[in-house]
Amino acid sequence: MKTVLRYLLPFRRRMTVGLIIKVLGTVAELFLPMLLTYILKSVIKTESVPEILLYGGLMILCAATALTMNIIANRMAARVSRDFSERMRRDLFDKTLRLSAAQTDRYTIPSLESRITTDTYHVHNFIGMMQRMGVRAPILLFGGIAITLAMDAHLALVMILLLPFIFLVVYGIRSHGVPLYKGVQTSVDGMVRVVREDVQGIRVIKALSKNEYENRRYDRVNSRLSADERHAGSIMAITNPVMTLLMNLGIIGVIAIAALRVADGRSDPETVLAFMQYFTLISMAMMSVSRIFVMYTKCAASAGRIAEVLNTPTDLTVEEAPAATHGAPHIAFRDVSFSYTGKRNHLSHVSFSLARGGRLGIIGATGSGKSTLIRLLLRFYDANEGRVEINGRSVTPYDRAALSAMFGVALQNDFLYADTVAENIRFGREISDEALSRAARIAQAEDFITAFPDGYGHMLAQKGANLSGGQKQRLLIARAIAANPEILVLDDSSSALDYKTDANLRLALARELRETTVITVAQRVSSVKDCDLILVLEEGEVIGQGTHGELLESCPVYREISDSQMGGAFVE
Repeated sequence: MKTVLRYLLPFRRRMTVGLIIKVLGTVAELFLPMLLTYILKSVIKTESVPEILLYGGLMILCAATALTMNIIANRMAARVSRDFSERMRRDLFDKTLRLSAAQTDRYTIPSLESRITTDTYHVHNFIGMMQRMGVRAPILLFGGIAITLAMDAHLALVMILLLPFIFLVVYGIRSHGVPLYKGVQTSVDGMVRVVREDVQGIRVIKALSKNEYENRRYDRVNSRLSADERHAGSIMAITNPVMTLLMNLGIIGVIAIAALRVADGRSDPETVLAFMQYFTLISMAMMSVSRIFVMYTKCAASAGRIAEVLNTPTDLTVEEAPAATHGAPHIAFRDVSFSYTGKRNHLSHVSFSLARGGRLGIIGATGSGKSTLIRLLLRFYDANEGRVEINGRSVTPYDRAALSAMFGVALQNDFLYADTVAENIRFGREISDEALSRAARIAQAEDFITAFPDGYGHMLAQKGANLSGGQKQRLLIARAIAANPEILVLDDSSSALDYKTDANLRLALARELRETTVITVAQRVSSVKDCDLILVLEEGEVIGQGTHGELLESCPVYREISDSQMGGAFVE
């Protein structure tokens, strides 16, 4: 909860004003039974209509004051909780984007999604409730007890005797509540994961008629979530019935003792009437406390999950930056090994170098380590052994912004969003229309873009659903080129292009981006055959490197891939 308090500090003045207004409104509410008792005991006996109207007016004034101030305070509380949760969600989302790939893998995307949505919602509700009830309930509770003690201490002691039992119930259930709701949120993560996977793969599900299978898979995680919620709810639901039972026992005790005291002349009916009204207020306050307790249990579990992400330290530290080495290769891997899990290497002893403006091709079977190599170059992960260098310097001294500015990247599973073609290429960067047009032309996307009636202003559907696979890939390549990067990475980003378009793309890259170092990850030999250096990967190891001609002579695997795809010949 320390993280929650830190986010509340900027709102302390607004909260203080709201709490003062809430206190005044609640105190005005406490005066109502007292005024009624005075009217019944003293004013009515005088039979003075002006005096009756005076005190009746005071009751109306107190009621109106309580109503007005409670409304104002509640509206202020709603604004505080809204602005507070907005800041927390913003920072949590920003932190999520800044997590390293390894940290994201550890948390998982579904868990991060539920933390940004469900967990922040629980905290938002609790903060709002605390401002509305967290002040009113204690004032009604302790104020009511103080007034009743002054009115009739013997009757008030009946209520006071109940408080330890109520505290024990609340404390006992709270100790079980937080772990239970953490378990519920973990189950929410699992359900979000299944929903996310099904949304992404909906076309495959429909194509293979696997609706029933996916329904069963969802039913399993949904049932698990329902069971966890039922278990947590059943434990937390004990609070209200037990507290209601205790309060009803208190009412019975008050009525029994009050009857004896009135019969003995030690009290009067008017006092008992006011006492019962205060007892009702105190009972309502206790029920509010129980609701706050339930909300706190959810909030504490969610706040812990939020704080876990917000307080995650940076694991990709920036080291002291040595000067760039003059004449060093633009990109170099020095005996690099890497493992995602620490159990086996996904890359083993990879070494190569590439001059500025060079063309690197990476080819290999699925799972051979092609994309892993790119992730190390982009410093999504740090190598376990060896060094990854740019301009003769390890990538570790570069901060994230400086390193990212060097690259233009079109990854295998990249995305388009619901906006215009121009904005999808620009991607929030300061890029001129001329640069956009040039990038689209190089990426072989200009023809189909200008064919749209509104050209670059054409609105794309979510994920680019109104484009073909090849059109999507060309837009993504245009996005990577648009900022004129120092290093261009195309990670299997032309797999949906026909051979002619792919060949035209490679020619345009060679002609227009002569100073840019281009790295092409591909399954097709035709996409990499013109590269200055080609790496052939197999199970994380480089089993061949050289030019196309050299590999045909020296690498049987590369030769087999080439022959199987095009019979050793290529169409330009």
